[in-house]
Amino acid sequence: MSNKIVPVIMAGGKGTRLWPLSRAAAPKQFIQFVGDTTLFQATLSRVSDMTLYEAPIVITNEDFRFLVAEQARELGITLSGILLEPVARNTAPAVAAAAVFVAERFGDDAVMQVLASDHEITADPVYFAAIQTARDTARSGKLVTFGITPTEPATGYGYIEIGDALETGAHAVKRFVEKPALADAQTMLASGGFAWNSGIFMFPVKQLLAEVKNLSSEVEQAARAAVAKAAGDLDFIRLDAEAFSASPDISIDYAVMEKTSNAAVVPASFAWSDLGSWDAVWKLGYRDDAGNVTSGNATLINTKNSLVMSRHGHLAVQGLEGVAVIASEDAVYVGRLDDSQNVGKLVKHLASAKATASLTETHPTSYRPWGGYTSVLNGDRFQVKRLFVTPGKKLSLQKHHHRSEHWICVKGTAEVTIGDTVQTVRENESVYIPQGEVHRLANPGKIMLEMIEVQTGSYLGEDDIIRIVDEFGRD
Repeated sequence: MSNKIVPVIMAGGKGTRLWPLSRAAAPKQFIQFVGDTTLFQATLSRVSDMTLYEAPIVITNEDFRFLVAEQARELGITLSGILLEPVARNTAPAVAAAAVFVAERFGDDAVMQVLASDHEITADPVYFAAIQTARDTARSGKLVTFGITPTEPATGYGYIEIGDALETGAHAVKRFVEKPALADAQTMLASGGFAWNSGIFMFPVKQLLAEVKNLSSEVEQAARAAVAKAAGDLDFIRLDAEAFSASPDISIDYAVMEKTSNAAVVPASFAWSDLGSWDAVWKLGYRDDAGNVTSGNATLINTKNSLVMSRHGHLAVQGLEGVAVIASEDAVYVGRLDDSQNVGKLVKHLASAKATASLTETHPTSYRPWGGYTSVLNGDRFQVKRLFVTPGKKLSLQKHHHRSEHWICVKGTAEVTIGDTVQTVRENESVYIPQGEVHRLANPGKIMLEMIEVQTGSYLGEDDIIRIVDEFGRD
């Protein structure tokens, strides 16, 4: 039996609680909030010690598959596999499918750790001591969750009542508590016998699958069938859509953890946040003498205990206290920090109106397997974009029925195919692609290629792309 833990990272969520930076097509796990990496990359780094961990498995969906692969590549981290969920079915089917996959790849005596990809965690000695305790407890046959020592009577987290101590240093779970009212949270905090439910788990694979089968058989059947009928696609494993869709939409907490008599909790005091609100981001950031956390271009006058972040333009904030001011390229959010748990309600309101729905779905910057683009300016029959192409990558060989394109190189060196001609385009040089002409853009260099693309024509939608050859297997 391998002593190594098999990490399973859940990266398919499309939460919008950190709007306007986080959106359905650009969720928070793939965004850089604090530090030099995204939350997903920070999660990868926590499981990068090859003496402790096997190469990680990532569960995500179709929309994020290339983001996962590219952000892992940026860190030089090899993955054991990328499982693609065909539909959203909450965490129980995803965890069960991962467990079946782990059993096939590493044996059913393996221990797997389930991690969220969008948590901020300080991976210090306290953290890794908790990991060791959880691993030992899982090897004894327990289904283990991590309970974070509360620092405040938070109402946005579920709680775990801690039971009797076990030989491994973990404790039995006495009960799980739903997100409480403030008075109940204050009572639990004062009692000292409760922990926040972190959503991090350590499971012995054989026992987990047995419990899923016993407590939620439809989930277990769907997971086994989805993996058995899975298909390989480049570096991805596509779970079978029909089988996976047959699973109930249920969390691992409801399906298993709250029902099993075999649950254990590792109480731990490492720094942890699920970054579920702008208030949580403010608490995590570096605060100046006035209690302000800033990012990007911002000037604050007579302002205290506030979060000010700009990804576009310069923000000037005067005479406010306890507010969040967040500016993306195309939207600005202003609200009280102590009310930021309710951003989700605002997003639902925006999504319900035709004029603002797109602001909750897509971001001006879109990522592709070759890099991505940012929409700079839209007008009548023209559009301006900034393209960025990763070294060594190339776009599909394609053509457009309704538009022509002008490309101007602003950084790096481009290899441009137009018809039967291949030419090099360097900084401050440009090239024209006529409507209907077959073309391709590639980056043969060692640095990021940046191009300004000006599209002109009667229709400028992204669906006016006829791919002739695509190394990423897209239609």
